[in-house]
Amino acid sequence: MVAKAAGLGGYVMRACQRITVALVLALQALAANAQAVRMDAANSVRVKDLGKLQGWRDNSLVGYGIVTGLAGTGDSPTNRTTRQAMANVLSQFNLTVTPDQIQSRNVAVVLVSAQLPTFAREGDALDITVTSSGDARSLVGGSLLLTPMKGPDGRVHALAQGPLSVGGYRYDANGNVVQKNHPTVGSVPGGAVVEVPTGTEVAAAGRNLTFVLAEPDYTTASRVASAINSQIGAGLAHARDASGIDIAIPDLQRHELVGFIARIEGVSVQPDRRAKVVINERTGTVVAGGDVRIARVAISHGDLKISIAAQDSVSQPVVIGNAGPNVRTQPVRNAQVDVEEQNGPGFLASGTTVSDLVQSLARLKTSTRDVISILRAVKAAGALHAELVVQ
Repeated sequence: MVAKAAGLGGYVMRACQRITVALVLALQALAANAQAVRMDAANSVRVKDLGKLQGWRDNSLVGYGIVTGLAGTGDSPTNRTTRQAMANVLSQFNLTVTPDQIQSRNVAVVLVSAQLPTFAREGDALDITVTSSGDARSLVGGSLLLTPMKGPDGRVHALAQGPLSVGGYRYDANGNVVQKNHPTVGSVPGGAVVEVPTGTEVAAAGRNLTFVLAEPDYTTASRVASAINSQIGAGLAHARDASGIDIAIPDLQRHELVGFIARIEGVSVQPDRRAKVVINERTGTVVAGGDVRIARVAISHGDLKISIAAQDSVSQPVVIGNAGPNVRTQPVRNAQVDVEEQNGPGFLASGTTVSDLVQSLARLKTSTRDVISILRAVKAAGALHAELVVQ
């Protein structure tokens, strides 16, 4: 009986050990899954942050107007355009003045521009930018007269008017000029009023929507379509190409289109990221994803300095007695060339990333300009597996 009890106890102990190992493995798997879910959630973004619906766009408006009230800094009297424009304005108030009779420097002809938003309505205010189109020296203190603003269709969509806000100045007297920033460009916050809004349709015939990615990518388009189908409804989205995703509108959602679009914009998706390295030679900036890979490559970067110094001297012959006819003073130039070559950084990259390479070069005290040159050389050698963008 004792032997049987011992055998039974060993069997129970082994069973408990197996159960414990299974529980540990299960807990590790759950922890790994939770970690993966957290990483996916951290890398996920909303669909609305990846692009916009087709048809959602701003419209450019432009107008031609007159700025008055300048303190002698407007267009010169020789500007026939300004004189003609002022004569046309005065004629609307039953004043007959020929362009030759206008000699004021308190006015300037300007071009006015603005952006008409997609869903702007009648009466909405727009910010406008006013730029001088003549030879005015400054628009400080001026006020824009009523200016119609037209769109590409030739229709007047807004009317602009108001005092200018100029972030600079220019004053000159007796040949002395004091200037700050750019005084011939100003703005009028809320200076235009929408009169005729543009008709915008985001749903084709009320049945389909087309979502357009800001950065076309086949993988991201496929993931967006899959996320919409899984979170909104199966079979609604279909990736047309690398930038467009067609979304069918259910019959029950056609009268609640705003809510349906809001649900689509809130869909979470993990976009794919293209390997890209952006460098700016003017500012010495290097921006790259931390996971951009570099193949095995050896890098050596040196610095060669050449200095040339020239010194002029005069050779004066020492003459004893009478000098011959060919004896004269001769200027001589002495040149000295110094060559200095410094040992540049050496680095052996093997399956590393751009981030690791930049950090290693920084530890070697490599300047940003040299880092940019090295990255361009690595790309030329075919070892940088990413798109190199030089700004």
